[in-house]
Amino acid sequence: MKHPGPLFTLLAGVALAGGIGVANLATGTGAPPVAGAANAAGAPPTAQPTPTTSTTQPAKTVDAPARADYAGHVDGGGASVAVSVRDGHAIAYVCDGKKVEAWLQGVTVGGKLDLKGTKGANLAGSYDAAAVTGSVTAGGKTWKFTAGPAKKPAGLYRATPKVKGKGAKVGWIVQADGSQVGILTTDDDQQSIAAPALDPAAGTATVDGAPVTAEAISGIAGGF
Repeated sequence: MKHPGPLFTLLAGVALAGGIGVANLATGTGAPPVAGAANAAGAPPTAQPTPTTSTTQPAKTVDAPARADYAGHVDGGGASVAVSVRDGHAIAYVCDGKKVEAWLQGVTVGGKLDLKGTKGANLAGSYDAAAVTGSVTAGGKTWKFTAGPAKKPAGLYRATPKVKGKGAKVGWIVQADGSQVGILTTDDDQQSIAAPALDPAAGTATVDGAPVTAEAISGIAGGF
């Protein structure tokens, strides 16, 4: 009897293996089910993860102008305040027109103000194109304030006249409506009185009978 050759034996083995694979699929054993078969049989679909989107909002930046001038009153009207900003530096002045006054200055970053003066005076706040707001301390008093833009001749002015032959300092705040307030302080005895009237258009005032030229504070000029 003639025996089958090696090729026949190999083909028979392949056929047998294929038959076993088909039988396994029919009985649910062996190879894993094809994706989507459960859905075709009526099973509920597999839940898919819902794409998520970040709700984090970017930090709001303050639209702070590089150069701006402001003038206004503290809350309650007990004093006036003016601030002048120029390219990262600011000068401010607060006075009640009688005895309390302070000159303050410092750097500005991101529309924030942190200004210092003598005798513990300080001003902290923020500004944008519409207004400057914050709090200011001078002469042992602290006020909150909001001041709007000041267009010349409104704004902050300063002069260093002579009174009876001795040095003095004068500060003025001119409001948008033309009203003004200021204080004159002598250097020798540090006595303070109401400042004489200022002509903002001419930039002059009369102090101790003599004409004086007032300097418009620009945020980088003037100060203590």
